[in-house]
Amino acid sequence: MTLDEDVAGVLATFVTEAVELVEDIEQGLLLLESDPASVETLHAVFRAVHTLKGSSGMFGLDHLGAFAHVVESVLDRVRAGELDVTPELVSALLPCSDHLAAVVAGVQAGRLEATAVEVSDGQLLLTRLAPFLADGQPTGGVRPGTSEVDVHEPVTSPPGPVAWDVGVRFGPDCLRNGMDLLAFLHYLATLGPLTHVVLDLSQLPEAEEMDPESCYLGVELVLETSADKDSIDAVFDFVREDSDIHIQARLEVLDELVDDSTDLGTAAPVTAAAPIVGAHDGQSIRVDANRLDKLIDLVGELVIAQSGAGLRASAVGDVRLLEAQSEVMRLVEGVRESALSLRMVPIGTTFRRFERVVRDVGADLGKDVRLVLSGGDAEVDKALVDRIGDPLMHLVRNSLDHAIEDPAERLRADKPARGTVRLNAFHESGSVVIEVIDDGRGLDRERLVAKAVERGLIEPGAVLTDQEVYALVFEPGFSTAASVSNLSGRGVGMDVVRRNVAALRGTVEIESVPRRGTTVRIRLPLTLAIIDGFLVGVGDSTFVLPLERVTECVELPAGAPTRECMDLRGAVLPFIRLRDLFAIPGEVPHRQNVVVVEHAGQRAGLVVDVLLGEFQTVIKPLGPLFSRAQGISGSTILGNGDAALILDVGALVTRHAERERSREAGAA
Repeated sequence: MTLDEDVAGVLATFVTEAVELVEDIEQGLLLLESDPASVETLHAVFRAVHTLKGSSGMFGLDHLGAFAHVVESVLDRVRAGELDVTPELVSALLPCSDHLAAVVAGVQAGRLEATAVEVSDGQLLLTRLAPFLADGQPTGGVRPGTSEVDVHEPVTSPPGPVAWDVGVRFGPDCLRNGMDLLAFLHYLATLGPLTHVVLDLSQLPEAEEMDPESCYLGVELVLETSADKDSIDAVFDFVREDSDIHIQARLEVLDELVDDSTDLGTAAPVTAAAPIVGAHDGQSIRVDANRLDKLIDLVGELVIAQSGAGLRASAVGDVRLLEAQSEVMRLVEGVRESALSLRMVPIGTTFRRFERVVRDVGADLGKDVRLVLSGGDAEVDKALVDRIGDPLMHLVRNSLDHAIEDPAERLRADKPARGTVRLNAFHESGSVVIEVIDDGRGLDRERLVAKAVERGLIEPGAVLTDQEVYALVFEPGFSTAASVSNLSGRGVGMDVVRRNVAALRGTVEIESVPRRGTTVRIRLPLTLAIIDGFLVGVGDSTFVLPLERVTECVELPAGAPTRECMDLRGAVLPFIRLRDLFAIPGEVPHRQNVVVVEHAGQRAGLVVDVLLGEFQTVIKPLGPLFSRAQGISGSTILGNGDAALILDVGALVTRHAERERSREAGAA
């Protein structure tokens, strides 16, 4: 089925809401498994399923709504005290949340009817839910081989209907957003009969002043239903942001409210209740991610243009122009910070998806493992959050498979039978640090060294620090697993982690204590779009260093041209000559400078000709031709129009350390 632009836009809104609802369902079920007595969590899961069912019905997605209806029926029995929350119930419901997610993904791809696979999978899951239903039969579903919905209400004795006053003032943009206002009333009628419906035309302008694309309508009605307020409220989820919605139960009997002489077309006045949260609170608004990306790009170009204007103002030397330029610079900085903050999201959203992973993988491995989350409110660029999920998945699964011992082994080691994996995040020095911590067996240093010698990665007898030994696990194909499992043992994964983190301009390091546990620490920039840099010059070339990596700048001592290190306040500081590294031609100046940088606890110096100072830079990715270039993470355009390379400090320091070790081993 081909979707027109308006329908596609409406479905995009539905999918965004539905994805969040499915995530809420899964998270709520996991919380219920750990705390079955939490009534608040149970109601939250029920509301999410009910809202998804209602929204699906409103958009004609009957196959999705019918399946959600069955899940809702099971949860309704739990709410009524007819079912207990047990591990068996949660294990039956979790695959249902997976199925709902798969169907929503199909809707996102444009499939408005159930596929044969979705029908088959859905029927299988409904069969597994049958023991938890009132009559032992699924109360809804899609008939095999068709998209026809088979819905049977559960045999219960619902409470008597209650009369509700409902008032809705639709927002002016509802029609532009593709919303069918009549569809809301039709779906509301599925909850119960609508009586005394009155159309509010008080905001309707004169014909010559009317905008045919704007909505001026409101409606006041009385709904008789056994549904609760949350169920009525959920009908209006997709117009909530720009509409005024009032819902209030009538305390008196409906017949007593309406005088016998009242015209049937006139409703009793709607008593104003507190507005539903979200109607006009002005606290949040959804913005398409592509629009934010476009805004960030424009801000980046503005930064470059402002830098160029600053150079020209300095060349002219006009005091008033310099003052004006300084004010513009302050405003641009504010715009930049505000624009970047729009794309910052809490990393806790990514963390929570691992609760299901730890539960399922732990069960498959026969291990009892709990996941502890902390620092989830640390904000990171959304582009980073989207791309850090896979590396974290590798690390968490590695901890479950390799690090956490079997319960019997843990007890023999005087540990609790239940293992712990922690995900932690915090901000530090302009970066975000993500830690994956386990209390498992730790890394076996001797075994790692032996495996590295066997594979020819290091020479026998080589003297390595703990950090250098632990870094061996990131080598391609490196594994110490005695056997191959479905999760690990093939030497694939940890090298992917390092490569993916490096692609995000980040670093990864390992700390481990034998028999006590391991910590894998990932350090990432807060954003991938704009960084604060330090500009240096070598010959005719210009380079940018990430400012958070720079600790200090000193003059290269006399006599240093013949050495590869210098004395920095009593400590030996190895340095890298950028002129030699990049084969830059030209005469070496009499005075050179050393920029001291730090990476993963290691310090090194970069020898440059001139220091050009701090520079706010917009990162431009390198093309495919330069994808294998080492020591370079990107490029940027300077204010004068010249290009400059952004150096990957972590790669430079690591490469230099490896070269020094190789030279020492050769000399030995």
